[in-house]
Amino acid sequence: LVSAVLGSSMAFMNGTVANVALPAIQRGLGASGADAQWVIEAYALFLAALLLVGGALGDRFGRKRMFLVGVVVFTATSAACAAAPDTAALIAARALQGVGAALLVPGSLALLGANFPAAQRGRAIGTWSAFSGITAAIGPVVGGFLVDHFSWRWAFLLNVPIGVVLVLACLAKVPESRGDAAGPVDVAGAATATLGLAGVVFALIEAPARHWNAAPVLVAGGLGLAGLAAFVACEARGRAPMLPLHLLRNRDFAGANLLTLLLYAALGGGLYFVPLNLIQVQGYGATAAGAALL
Repeated sequence: LVSAVLGSSMAFMNGTVANVALPAIQRGLGASGADAQWVIEAYALFLAALLLVGGALGDRFGRKRMFLVGVVVFTATSAACAAAPDTAALIAARALQGVGAALLVPGSLALLGANFPAAQRGRAIGTWSAFSGITAAIGPVVGGFLVDHFSWRWAFLLNVPIGVVLVLACLAKVPESRGDAAGPVDVAGAATATLGLAGVVFALIEAPARHWNAAPVLVAGGLGLAGLAAFVACEARGRAPMLPLHLLRNRDFAGANLLTLLLYAALGGGLYFVPLNLIQVQGYGATAAGAALL
């Protein structure tokens, strides 16, 4: 339970800490507005595209093993973010951090499902959810304090000692488990989802600076839409799709996912723009902006 909570908390807190650190990153690295968006979206892009693949890999090759791989990748790339000499290096490290989180997040919940009997599972998942939510909420305050009193780099270095403790705890106490019917990994689905999301995100971020009729924007947008169409086709025809489309016929499942999409669309936009406004327009310090978000 401690390993699962630490793992998911590290990934969730990372998302909110980075938003508060963005103005300091812009100043420190001379980043443009588009660069600042890529610092956030590079992480979210790979986390979103590979999340279901991360769960499938855990079922096939071992949940503890893939969880540990995710923790190591996430911790190492957090250190790389802190050491980044320019925005290109930071964005690349954030993208790899998203890959680590895609292995880490589904693994943390799968560990609970595999290791707690049905009678205790609800309490364990409730505890996991509560602590994950708390750490995501206090993340902006912690990140703001580190930015104000040390440097934006410490907002990423915060993950390193947590990751080391997590690896040791997991190796010592967490047993291995696998899925009962682990099928092949949906490589085509993962590739088309990544291409589709990356193309659409690139077009939306770069269009304000390059203009909507610029060739790179049009090409990226077209590739993105084609990638998303190919993803739907792969999931409809694939032998072991990571998103079985028949699930969407279930009204409860489709409704819950639509609600989650709208919730995180609002949260994602708010958590990006509100700290920038509070710090750059209203004159708040990073700690005060984090407290306002809390």
